Amino acid sequence: MTETLRRGRTSLAFGFLAQGVAFALLVTRIPALQDQYGISDGLLPVFLAAVPVLAGAGSVGAERLVRRVRPSRVMRWSQPAVLLALLGAGAGDAMWEIAVALAAFGVAVGALDASMNMLGVSLQRAYGRSIMLGFHAAYSLGGIVGASLAWAGAHWDLSLFVLYLPVVVVLLPAAFLVSRWYVDDVRGRGDEGTGGASEGPEDQEGQVDGRNIEGGVVVFRTLLPLCLVMAFVYIGDSTVSNWGAKYLQDVLGSSEQLSTVPYNVYMVTALVGRGVGDLGVRRFGAVAVVRAGAVLGAVGFGVVAVAPGAWVGIGGFTLLGLGLCVIVPQTFAAAGRLFPGASDAAVARLNIFNYVGFLVGSPLVGALGDGWNYRGAMVVPLVLVLVILRYARSFAPGPDRYGDGHERARTADVGRGGNGL
Repeated sequence: MTETLRRGRTSLAFGFLAQGVAFALLVTRIPALQDQYGISDGLLPVFLAAVPVLAGAGSVGAERLVRRVRPSRVMRWSQPAVLLALLGAGAGDAMWEIAVALAAFGVAVGALDASMNMLGVSLQRAYGRSIMLGFHAAYSLGGIVGASLAWAGAHWDLSLFVLYLPVVVVLLPAAFLVSRWYVDDVRGRGDEGTGGASEGPEDQEGQVDGRNIEGGVVVFRTLLPLCLVMAFVYIGDSTVSNWGAKYLQDVLGSSEQLSTVPYNVYMVTALVGRGVGDLGVRRFGAVAVVRAGAVLGAVGFGVVAVAPGAWVGIGGFTLLGLGLCVIVPQTFAAAGRLFPGASDAAVARLNIFNYVGFLVGSPLVGALGDGWNYRGAMVVPLVLVLVILRYARSFAPGPDRYGDGHERARTADVGRGGNGL
């Protein structure tokens, strides 16, 4: 079992990395997609908004699907679908073709995000210690690789199809290969001969605190604090990805070349923070790490808002990357601890608020920036990140997360060590 878990951990990390590559190759080449398909500035936001909406639908679909098949199977087929949709986006020239490609990409991304985090949560439970940040570090590394490839494609004036084809040719068979070693929840999975179905949340009601599960359905009220945290983090994240370059150039007076630095710095520092974050969780606990991340993120937004020049602004984005990067992996892990017998359903529902944050964040900051000023607009994600402090106790591994003084059966404390492998 030890070797099985290690192979599962390595293969899942590769899946996160491949997802980071694919997503970065799409979002960093949006201007090229717009030119290739002749998408107007007025129509572009419709296409961009459709992707997270459909991703949310894909996440909901994954929740229902894993009641019948293993999450590993959902991931095994959704990851190739993402890669093929990416290739399709670069191959066409008609409006209907990009619409179909982005729709497929959105649905597949939602299912992939949900299923790979389900597997990450169950693996962390099996390990008995924090490893989720490592998976998300692999995603950040993939994002850096994808963004670098996109830069090279733009530099050498490659068509999108020529840029995407070798990436898909390499990652597609590799994704199928490593999927052989994905590890589902080691507890109570169904027999392979019956389709690999796990015990769904309906069948596991007796394993979960009755306060959390009623009739097999994850009680939204209990999950809500984590949902809000997820949305707030992604409002901050979308602010950086969508407005960082414009803010540095238009507000802080940087050059066009220097304006590309904030997102790269954000991704690199996110990789660093996630690379060491699991050690922090094991040493200090998830609550302390989440609180530290929220404070760092808020300070970063504050520095960006008052920065007198471009380099100080870049320093603020650096703090943002270090702070926000640790929160999302711990939010998924907390959902798994909160619903140990229905973690797949909890992760899938929580994942929807990833896309809610993206849908809300970019238009909100843009509207405030246009109607008021962009320095003032940065205060909004600052305040929302600080609100995360209010919900930090939801990340506690034991009874104290309820805050009502009642002792409850503890789930495995994966936040601060344990008999890890």
